[in-house]
Amino acid sequence: MESGLSFSAADLAQTRFAVSPMWEVVTSYRVLAGRADPGPHRRWVAQVRPRIARAGLDRGWLAALVPAHGYLADFLNPTPAGPFPTLDAELDALLRTPAEQVRQDLRPLPEGEHPVRLRLLHDDPPAVLRKVVDEIEAYWELALAPYWARIQHVLEADVFHRARQVAEHGSARVLSELHETVRWDDGTLRLVRRHCALSREQAGSGLLLVPSVFAWPRVLTRSVHPDPPQLAYPACGFGAVWEPRTSAATEAVAAVLGRSRTLLLTELDTPASTTQLAAHCGLSAAGVSQHLIALRNAGLVTAHRSGRSVLYARTAVADQLLNPQGIMGG
Repeated sequence: MESGLSFSAADLAQTRFAVSPMWEVVTSYRVLAGRADPGPHRRWVAQVRPRIARAGLDRGWLAALVPAHGYLADFLNPTPAGPFPTLDAELDALLRTPAEQVRQDLRPLPEGEHPVRLRLLHDDPPAVLRKVVDEIEAYWELALAPYWARIQHVLEADVFHRARQVAEHGSARVLSELHETVRWDDGTLRLVRRHCALSREQAGSGLLLVPSVFAWPRVLTRSVHPDPPQLAYPACGFGAVWEPRTSAATEAVAAVLGRSRTLLLTELDTPASTTQLAAHCGLSAAGVSQHLIALRNAGLVTAHRSGRSVLYARTAVADQLLNPQGIMGG
């Protein structure tokens, strides 16, 4: 199947990029829900899937709204107001979704194992959307917040890279290079081998391009009139997000931070708790806790609650210290 999105000069002028936390929520949840090999996301899935199951988030509102395949509820991806919206801003927009749009978006969803949840949302969207948002916030804290510095770095780098391409080569070339199933053809953006059509009649003017770490191996679309159509595509370098960041630079960092704190930073290639870090590094839990406080105060680690534990993660600043060549892949 092939669909086409026609462009006028005004549509091209209104084409823009945005980094969307909510697109990463829905695409990452779909990776977790799927039974296929997660490919480059294996390490992330192995770490996150048990946390999500323990929290019961594998059978809640997101499970009903984001099936492993096919259509997902469009109201989960409101149009970002700017290029780098926060999760809070997108959740506020989600809460303001008109009730009739929610009901319309629910119709194509298969009831499957969630008929009661979908019926409750259909009957009282304003009340139930609050529960959906609460679950998204819980999911974010467990699945994405510990990794967000890395993810955000790749997504923002993709936007800047393609913006430079637009300046150097024009929009047509950039649109043609987004994905193997996307091509620019004489004023029309064509999507081939797609089950969901993307046409100008279904949406407003312009086009919103959203890079995603988790969209691989496909592109996803949203068409809700009068909003601009959205196209989420795999970001450049998405496969490098989960690769280890340590390098020969660790010796230089150790000369400044000390060996124990540098060891902790290198261990935080995977988000971990104080107890886990103490076991892996051969340090006392009290010592690890003191070092983590210092590293957090310096902006080198962040803390994220996971049930009764707190997971610590490296920030983008720490990644740059350990790998001054940058973390972008090919």
